[in-house]
Amino acid sequence: MSSSTESDDISLADLSATHRDLLWVLSQTGPSESGPLHHALTDYYTAGIDQARVCDLLKELIEHDYVTKQTHQTTEYRLTESGCRALSTRQAWQVGTHNVSGGHE
Repeated sequence: MSSSTESDDISLADLSATHRDLLWVLSQTGPSESGPLHHALTDYYTAGIDQARVCDLLKELIEHDYVTKQTHQTTEYRLTESGCRALSTRQAWQVGTHNVSGGHE
């Protein structure tokens, strides 16, 4: 049995906002190539984002088991079960945080 590595212990909260945005885009689009993911982030970020940066982010998300890469005729990225659970947990946290701080009744 292998020992835990640092990448095994990282949570979605420890990643950058851009990592989380990329996971969100994947959750909305389903399996995708890097080009459409890059375009989605470029449309969102006013300063734009470099294609190479998107590829680096995808590589890091693969290392943390949030995304998987499948290569057939094209290279396709998709969320893993860990990625889906992490996004679900974050959404629950966001809703809970909003409910705690947002109410003036």
